[in-house]
Amino acid sequence: MARVSLLSLPLPAPSLESKQRWPSLNHRLLPWLLPTLLFSLWWLASRNHWMSEQILPTPTLVWSSAVELSRGELWSHLWISLQRLFLGLLAGVSAGAVLGAALGFSRRLERLVLPTFAGLAQVPTLAWIPLFMVLFGIGEVLKLVVLIKAIVVPVTLHTLVGVRDAQPKLREAAAVLRLPRHLLIRRLVLPAALPAFMAGVRLALAAGWTSLLAVELLASSEGIGYLMVWARQLFMLDIVFVCIVVIGLIGVAMDRGIGLLDRKLVHWPHPATAEIRRGPRYQGWQRLQPWLLPLTLLALWQLASDQQWIDANILVSPLDVLQTARGGLLDGTLLGGMALSLSRTLGGLLLGGGSGFALGLLLGLSRTSERVLGPTLAAIRQIAIFAWVPLLTAWFGLGELAKWVFVALAAFFPLFIATQRSVAHLSPQLNEAAQVLRLNLRQRLGRLVLPGAAPGIFAGLRLSLIYAWLGTIGAEYFMPSNGGIGSQMIGAQQLLRMDLIMAGMLLVGLTGALLNLVGQRLEIRATRWRHA
Repeated sequence: MARVSLLSLPLPAPSLESKQRWPSLNHRLLPWLLPTLLFSLWWLASRNHWMSEQILPTPTLVWSSAVELSRGELWSHLWISLQRLFLGLLAGVSAGAVLGAALGFSRRLERLVLPTFAGLAQVPTLAWIPLFMVLFGIGEVLKLVVLIKAIVVPVTLHTLVGVRDAQPKLREAAAVLRLPRHLLIRRLVLPAALPAFMAGVRLALAAGWTSLLAVELLASSEGIGYLMVWARQLFMLDIVFVCIVVIGLIGVAMDRGIGLLDRKLVHWPHPATAEIRRGPRYQGWQRLQPWLLPLTLLALWQLASDQQWIDANILVSPLDVLQTARGGLLDGTLLGGMALSLSRTLGGLLLGGGSGFALGLLLGLSRTSERVLGPTLAAIRQIAIFAWVPLLTAWFGLGELAKWVFVALAAFFPLFIATQRSVAHLSPQLNEAAQVLRLNLRQRLGRLVLPGAAPGIFAGLRLSLIYAWLGTIGAEYFMPSNGGIGSQMIGAQQLLRMDLIMAGMLLVGLTGALLNLVGQRLEIRATRWRHA
C-alpha cells in the first residue's frame, strides 16, 4: 500500500460555525454601539463637569432617583395616569365603535353626520384644551373629555371604513343566501371590519397616551405628567430623566401589547381597507344633506346664546366668534399670531424634516447604519412627544430655540420613517440596473432611488407638515411667548375670552386642513410622472 505523506493531506477547512461566529457576534453588538457611546459621553460630561449637575444629572444620581421613586411615589403617579387612560379608552373606543358602525351601515346617516364629524376632527385635540378647561375646569372630567376626543376620531373613521367596505363579493353572496341580519353582522361584517377597527384602536392608543401627558403637563396635580412638571420646576432633572424612560417603556409595552392582540384576533388573510374612499356623487336634494346637521347645530347654538340658556361668558354666539376672528385678522392680532406660528412650523419642519430625510436615506441605503442607529431611534420614537417638554425647557429655556427644537422633534419621525421604508423597500432590480449601468452614488440617487421612493417620501413630508403644526401649538402652550396663536388661546382661556378661544380654534383647524391640502398637492405634483 502506498504511503501518503501527512503534508499531502488537505487541511481541515474551518467549520461554517467558526466562520460565522464572529460576524454574527459583531452583527448583534452593532445596535448597542450608539447607546454605549451616548452613555459614555454622558458619564464623561458629568464626571468632568462639562455641564452643571442641575442641567445634566449624573448617571449615578438618575439611578439612585429611580430606585427611590420605585419605592412608591412613581408607581402611585403612574397608576393614576394609567387609570385615566383606561377610562378614556373604554369610553372613547366604545363611542367610536358604535358611531363608526352606525355610519358604515347607513349611507344616509353617513351623508348627514360624517361631513360635520370630519370638520370637527380637523381641529386637533390640542386646540380643544383651552375650551375644555373653561367648560369643565381642570379636574378629572377635563382629562376624560380630552382623552375621549383624541380616541374617538381614529376609532370612528376606521370602524366606518371597515363596516362600509366589508368585502363586496361576500356581501353579494350573503344577499344571494338571504342571510338573516344577525348572521350577516356576526359572520361577515364583524370579521371583515375587525382589521380596520384594530388599526384605529392602535392609533387611538398612541393619540390618547400623548394627549393625556399634554393635559397632565398643563393642568393636573397628579399623574406622571404632573410629576415631570413638579421636578422641572425644582430643577430636579434626574426625576425628569426617570419619567422619560418610564414613559418610553410604557409606550413600547402598549405598542407591543396591541400588536399581539391584533395578531391574535385577526389571524386570517385580509385586504387593507383603512382608507376612506370618495363616495358616490349625489343628485338633487341629496347634495344638501351634509349641510343639514351643521346648519341645525349653528341655529341651536345661536338660539341658545340669544335666549341666554347658558351664561354668555361660557357660550358666546357663533356670530360673535366670526366677528372676533374677522376683527383679529383685520387689526393684525390674530393674523400676526398665525404668521408667527407658521414661521415656527416651517422652521421646525426644515430642521426636523431635513434631518429625518437625511437619516432615513442613510438607513435605507446602508444596512450597517440601520443596525447601528435604527434600534436607538425606534426606542426614542416610543417616547410620547410631550414627555420631552420639561427637559427641552430646562436645556434651551422658553425662547424661540426651544420651540424650534420641539417642533423639529415632532416633524422628524414621520419623514424619517417614510424615507427609510421607501428607500429600503425599493425593487432589487434597481440595484441590478445601477450596477449594469455603472452609476455612481449621485447618479443612483438622482435617477433611481429618489424617483422610486418619491411617493413614500412625499407622503411622509405631508405627515411631517401636520405634525410640525401640531407641535407648534403645543410648544406655544408650554413655552409662553408674546406671540403665536397657541399663546393667544391660552391667554384667552385665562381671561375667559370664549370668543377668542373659538376664533383661534377655527383658525387652527382651517390652517391644519390647508396644510394637509398643500401637502397632498405637492405629493401629487412631485409624483405625477407615475400616473402618466
